Amino acid sequence: MVNGKVCLVTGAASGIGRAIALAYGRHGGRVIVSDVGREGGEETAAQVRAAGAEAQFVAADVSRADDCRQLVERTLAAFGRLDVACNNAGIAGEMAPTADYPIDVWQQVIAVNLSGVFYGMKYQIPELLKTRGAIVNMASILGQVGFANAPAYTAAKHGVLGLTKVAALDYAAQGLRVNAVGPAFIRTPMIAGLGADAAAHEQLVALHPAGRLGEPEEVAELVLWLSSSHASFVNGAYYPVDGAYLAR
Repeated sequence: MVNGKVCLVTGAASGIGRAIALAYGRHGGRVIVSDVGREGGEETAAQVRAAGAEAQFVAADVSRADDCRQLVERTLAAFGRLDVACNNAGIAGEMAPTADYPIDVWQQVIAVNLSGVFYGMKYQIPELLKTRGAIVNMASILGQVGFANAPAYTAAKHGVLGLTKVAALDYAAQGLRVNAVGPAFIRTPMIAGLGADAAAHEQLVALHPAGRLGEPEEVAELVLWLSSSHASFVNGAYYPVDGAYLAR
């Protein structure tokens, strides 16, 4: 589905990002694995290579615009082009009511989850226009609805949807596609803390009419499709992967 394409994934040291990198590799992509976590990122790249695909790890903090610029430069140096970018990096932040939310945590969550997507696209788009490529931004079900005590995360993910739509409108005529994916609660290290005990886990499961949490690979399959030519007329869209969470 992405055979021969150069695919960049941020936040790929674990969880959904790792699953996306592996999916790209399994389907013939040449993968740039990026994260702030070097150990996990190198492990993801090793797993992609073990599956028979080319992969390199590049450390980057997406909350820093210059890191995002250098990430694209390193991608070009490694593989000579960029065909697909998945802006997946994100953090959960703390849980607190809006008026009690720590300002420093608000700034950090917005910097990674929203500004990081903007910085990524800013430097990815000029190269993707050359290849008529695709961007997939990782939003959330919380890009569509609210969630008590999560003002920063919810605001950032709503912002990701807005950015996605604007970028799609800006560049659709030039052949660039920009879409967003919205996972519900997925079984990842980031979610593990929310469901640390059995009762908390059951509360999370109960939010999903499907009766379970999602798996990273289920999100990765949608990202893979959106990244491929099979989705050639899909642009500016938002696709939840949520076990009917938003259907209630």
